[in-house]
Amino acid sequence: MTNPFEPELLIEERGAVRLVTLNRPEHLNATNEALHDALVSVWRHLAADKEARAVVITGAGRAFSAGGDFQHFVDLWTDRDKRRTEIDSAGVLLKEMVDFRLPLVAAVNGPAVGLGCSIAACSDIVLIEESAYFSDPHVGVGLTAADGGAPTWPLLMGMLRAKEYLLTSERIPAAKAAELGLATRVVADGTVVEEAIAVAQKLAAQPPQAIQSTKQALNIHIKKAMAGVLEYALAEEYASFDTPEHQALVTGFLERAKARSARTA
Repeated sequence: MTNPFEPELLIEERGAVRLVTLNRPEHLNATNEALHDALVSVWRHLAADKEARAVVITGAGRAFSAGGDFQHFVDLWTDRDKRRTEIDSAGVLLKEMVDFRLPLVAAVNGPAVGLGCSIAACSDIVLIEESAYFSDPHVGVGLTAADGGAPTWPLLMGMLRAKEYLLTSERIPAAKAAELGLATRVVADGTVVEEAIAVAQKLAAQPPQAIQSTKQALNIHIKKAMAGVLEYALAEEYASFDTPEHQALVTGFLERAKARSARTA
């Protein structure tokens, strides 16, 4: 099938497996508007591929995804229509991933932050490299943790642990992520994509109706856990963009990044 999502999202055929790669390596695969839109739409595109039986998702370069683009956050402070569209699409993305019928393997090749962490957590099997980590920094940058952490983490790791990591924005190293239930297992650095493809090939070899219906049955638990939580959290995240705390934190980050860039120029 043709890929309408290039260059932000690459799709490679590996037999019955589709390798999907977030492709903004110069920005650590942080999501701008184009990449976010591609991530919302790619699941139905893949589901329509009659030859596809399993999917692997990873990031180009040294990160899985650094989450939201901070400069893009600034745009959302004043453009409320764009903010509403983006917040709504964040909810759509989560629902599309939960409804996606093909087995999905996340190959976490580097930091998976914010939305990157949510994408990994919504996958069916999660392989993470030894030096990679997860982090949901929403609260740390003054935003409500909405599109992944609050709806899904309590189901994966338990309520108390989810509260600790979401309320502190603390990083979760690879081994700890596997212990908590955010990752299936840890693999050696530099091997995660091929390891994930090997797992996906095993899944692709299973009877398609049986594996797809079993996945959907399991995901009913996630849908029940999300019910009501996602809508509330997204509404609060929309409001978070107006708070002085959030705007000060993002402004400070961008100023420090600019100063570092000037020193190395």
